Amino acid sequence: MAELTPSQTVGPFFHLGLTWPRVPATVGSVILSGQVLDGVGAAVPDALLELWQADAAGAPQPQGGLQRVAVDGDGRFSFSIVKPGAAGTAAPHLMLAVFARGLLRQVHTRIYFPEDGALHASDSVLQRVPAARRATLLAQRDGAGLRFDIHLQGPQETVFFDV
Repeated sequence: MAELTPSQTVGPFFHLGLTWPRVPATVGSVILSGQVLDGVGAAVPDALLELWQADAAGAPQPQGGLQRVAVDGDGRFSFSIVKPGAAGTAAPHLMLAVFARGLLRQVHTRIYFPEDGALHASDSVLQRVPAARRATLLAQRDGAGLRFDIHLQGPQETVFFDV
């Protein structure tokens, strides 16, 4: 009799379609980098991230608006982005989905820019987040780029949204 394979919450993945070509840096682009961490601060080495962004005018981008990257063995990732514009009352932001072991479904979050504090006050989504937790949605300046770490659990857990 054949033995059953152990159950898994996610994967194994069929590799085709998981690896996308990197979006090259362009004029005005910056590197957004970070790390995916678990509840005790250990790196998650097998996460997959999808990032959606609008263009500089705040309109959806048909080309380059969606990027997908796998993290490395230390849970690190990077994207080449152009800062999106504000759309309506929404402050400029990026949307991010995280796929990782232990998650039955991906989790969704937003990444806001640190220099847009005045616009954050009018963003209806950000205003629904308790003030003490909003910092988990803000990227930080890191040299010429931005840094955004994703904490899946724990005291610094990134705010995730039901979508």
